[in-house]
Amino acid sequence: MALLDIPRYMSTLGQAARVASRRLAASSTAQRNATLHALAALLREDAGALAQANALDLDAARAAGLAGPMLDRLKLTPAALQTVATGCEQLADMPDPVGEILELRRRPSGIAVGRMRVPLGVFGMVYESRPNVTIEAASLAIKSGNACILRGGSEAIHSNLALWRRVQAALEAAGLPIESVQLVETTDRAAVGQLIAMPDWVDVIIPRGGKGLIERITAEARVPVIKHLDGNCHVYVDAEVDLEQALRVTDNAKTQKYSPCNAAESLLVHQRQAAAFLPRIGTILADKGVEMRACERSLPLLAAVAGARVVPATEADWSEEYLAPILSIKVVEHLDEAIEHINRYGSHHTDAILTTHHPSAMRFVREVDSASVMVNASTRFADGFEYGLGAEIGISTDKFHARGPVGLEGLTSLKWVVLGQGETRT
Repeated sequence: MALLDIPRYMSTLGQAARVASRRLAASSTAQRNATLHALAALLREDAGALAQANALDLDAARAAGLAGPMLDRLKLTPAALQTVATGCEQLADMPDPVGEILELRRRPSGIAVGRMRVPLGVFGMVYESRPNVTIEAASLAIKSGNACILRGGSEAIHSNLALWRRVQAALEAAGLPIESVQLVETTDRAAVGQLIAMPDWVDVIIPRGGKGLIERITAEARVPVIKHLDGNCHVYVDAEVDLEQALRVTDNAKTQKYSPCNAAESLLVHQRQAAAFLPRIGTILADKGVEMRACERSLPLLAAVAGARVVPATEADWSEEYLAPILSIKVVEHLDEAIEHINRYGSHHTDAILTTHHPSAMRFVREVDSASVMVNASTRFADGFEYGLGAEIGISTDKFHARGPVGLEGLTSLKWVVLGQGETRT
């Protein structure tokens, strides 16, 4: 692969993907579902071989000194394989979005006008570490009638190749072109630069990884990108609130898991509830080892909690995505200040209000400019599976096309369809 002509290689992949996308878009729902069931069976049958391929990546990662969290993401455990296999079957059982006609309306002229869901065409996906993403992306592409070109991280190359070969076998068994899902087989980083700059062959790029990767792709891509950069999610405790509920939800939003992009990173508390709420949530967070970075008004209330790790917040803390047991905390005077703070410092990902006051909830939902806005629920619910999408290929904080968790519908576009009986325009 060292002497590979990268531009030529990537162009070849792109041309093949474009041809395959047209055949896949015209395929039947039954064919695509059969592919997904065949893939699920292969993942289970070949678990041993897949584990061997994964072991090669894990050995190389340990030799390279990769940190524990990176190794965990690399592991293709029996449970992880079972999860992605079950996900394929669940996708097969979901309604097919392709070809659905929405909002068909009869016009005074006699024509009927509607919009039909169609595949985007070809998407490129660049991702890091987690080999299970290979199957998640491939299965969503197949179900939605899109071809895809996948470029996983070099640290997972053996795992990704092994998984991809099972995808190809499933496509072939169902009579669909194996080029519908292609994996970039080189670890040369120049391949990414080519993939994101092929508008003739690729319709959209979906990056999934760290902020550095996504920033690079956003800056260099010559095709549209579906992405989010940060997950600085907020929980706001309103003036009128069920305190017991607020304690449960805030705790879950922050501590259920620290590393996902939908974990809470900032807590805002109305001044009317600060004295009652902050010492109690501080005790819960202290018991779990969470460091609290507090504003001037919240600092004394939290510092009095036994065992609490409390430090003064800096300006930078309000914008930070920690992905760690750290939480910024601020007391606000009113709902307006909470909304202004979130819109200024947040990442437009997911934000929640905890309140018993319906007008406040409705104002928050309308005025907070985020992809997901929640009332009395944990931010951890911002997920394609939890939203009933079956699976997600990523989260979008963009405002065009897809926003929030991107599932099957997010991988389709709409085209206008006009049905007539010989009508002519006068």
